[in-house]
Amino acid sequence: MAFGEQPAYLRVADDLRKKIVGGELPPHARLPSQARIREVYGVSDTVALEARKVLMAEGLVEGRSGSGTYVREQPVQRRLSRTGYRSPTRCTPFRQEQADEQSRGTWESSSERGAASTEVAVRLRIEPGEEVMRTRYVFRSAGEPAMLSTSWEPLAVTGRTPVMLPEEGPLAGRGVVDRMAAIGLVVDNVAEEVSARPGLAEETLALGGVPGHAVLVVSRTFFVGRRPVETADVVTLAERYRIAYHLPVR
Repeated sequence: MAFGEQPAYLRVADDLRKKIVGGELPPHARLPSQARIREVYGVSDTVALEARKVLMAEGLVEGRSGSGTYVREQPVQRRLSRTGYRSPTRCTPFRQEQADEQSRGTWESSSERGAASTEVAVRLRIEPGEEVMRTRYVFRSAGEPAMLSTSWEPLAVTGRTPVMLPEEGPLAGRGVVDRMAAIGLVVDNVAEEVSARPGLAEETLALGGVPGHAVLVVSRTFFVGRRPVETADVVTLAERYRIAYHLPVR
């Protein structure tokens, strides 16, 4: 097989990718062995190995210890809706993160006091080292892990109040807007930034993904006027979700 100027390993990977996408190599099918790739494409072992690495990095195949490399079944991508957190009904943490009314979910959480890192301090407009309440969430949809979230609230705002712990007290399990309203603070704007990066091993493991695959990160901050009262990072697998915004025009 003749190759052009593109590196040989990329040409091999491209041909195998087309077979996977086209169904010639369906989900759970075994990828041709390194020796078979070398024979079919007339390339070296190094080229065959690099081509397989490309497909693994793209999430199209996965290695199974002692068995070989197999085509991965690709998840159906779902929509992660973002609509602004205003709801006529009680806003739970899951609804706060996943605004699609068709989605029903549960969550697990744990909270602890800590010192604000430099990054968190910048986002909350406080001094590094000031006390914050950090809460970690695992959100599940239909029993499957869907999102991870870590939030930080300055204890200068919530300390010594009934809402200091997001998942305890009279407003346990309610969203930030409702909890802040209970202590006389009206959340009137929210800022979000969306980015993508390779997932950390513990993140992808918790979400049922493959270490190193891309995750989407929604960095969100709630404000009372110009004062941040909560900031959070929401993490989900990029291959499973796309983020959709539906925001009112004012």
